[in-house]
Amino acid sequence: MKEVPPVPEKISKRKVIVYKSRVDPTIVKLTAEKMKYKLFGKFGLSKKKAEEIRVVSVDKYYEPYTLIDARYSIRYFKKRVYKLNVDPETEEVKVLGETYMPEAVSGASGESGETGKAVTLEAELWSSYDDKAYLVLDKEGKEIPPDQVPAAPSEDHPEKILKEFGKKSGAVQGSPRKDIDMVKAKIVKRPSDISEIDKELFDISEHAVIYSPLYEITFRNVRTNEEKVVKIDGVSAKIISEK
Repeated sequence: MKEVPPVPEKISKRKVIVYKSRVDPTIVKLTAEKMKYKLFGKFGLSKKKAEEIRVVSVDKYYEPYTLIDARYSIRYFKKRVYKLNVDPETEEVKVLGETYMPEAVSGASGESGETGKAVTLEAELWSSYDDKAYLVLDKEGKEIPPDQVPAAPSEDHPEKILKEFGKKSGAVQGSPRKDIDMVKAKIVKRPSDISEIDKELFDISEHAVIYSPLYEITFRNVRTNEEKVVKIDGVSAKIISEK
């Protein structure tokens, strides 16, 4: 049995990108003050008692996302053999300049028991396949819609930023190879009955880990000690979650 060669790969080196924060910390604090009543009001907090709510911390950290832009292409052929019945008096058959000599075949004339003539033609059926994928994964390696990741200018010295906020920031789970294999499983479709491959390539043109800034604000009701946390996107200033 012919050994199946591995799929050729062209993999770009994974980059690290840290987005610049577009939200001023002062704006974050003002947003926090405005959210006091909204967060605790449904639990019976009156506006007069809003002073009981304190902002105990405003923390900045970075949430990682993995981006992969991949493409797969293959050109191949399958061999097929066709038998073509010809007239009994045929001495030779020419197809595109190639000459084929008929052979005697039992029943080739269409009547049982009679001997006719046929030629055997070997053909190569050429085909190609192409697919691509643009994947964005969260820090747990789960695929998410690309529009969940904001767009922003990047920091000039990402390593310095990550070192400063590294303890609080999330870490990407899994290895770069695991991400690559996930995309590869999605788009690589090599037929099982290929006779020969002319060209084939699995190409990752972009592979990056993007760190996007977030602000986490912790509120506390000093009377009940109840706490609530709000996360604000450091690029768009949108509220991501409240709990």
